[in-house]
Amino acid sequence: MMFTATQQSGVTIIRLSGNLLGGPDAGALKTKLHELVEAGKTRVVLDLREVEFMNSSGLAMLINAMTTVRNSGGDLKLANASAKIGALITVTRLGSVLQSYPSVEEAVAAVRK
Repeated sequence: MMFTATQQSGVTIIRLSGNLLGGPDAGALKTKLHELVEAGKTRVVLDLREVEFMNSSGLAMLINAMTTVRNSGGDLKLANASAKIGALITVTRLGSVLQSYPSVEEAVAAVRK
């Protein structure tokens, strides 16, 4: 997995690409989120457009990311989740926790509220 972070309208957008499988990737994302939180950037959108595959460890990465941001008083939304990732979130009944939007723009608008 690789990721890049940009800012848009006061929201950090982290674009993930590749496979979300946990392991060292989870540590890299966690480090980035802690850096953002320490800098006071607590509105985050994870753009999943280029994520090809996600297993249960990848799902745990998303939950941990959301927990890190929310514990700092912020919010995190998902954008552009594939049908398979959306189905995984639905099957695990995490839809109310990991809120997903069809576009980055909609997720940015939701996280700014």
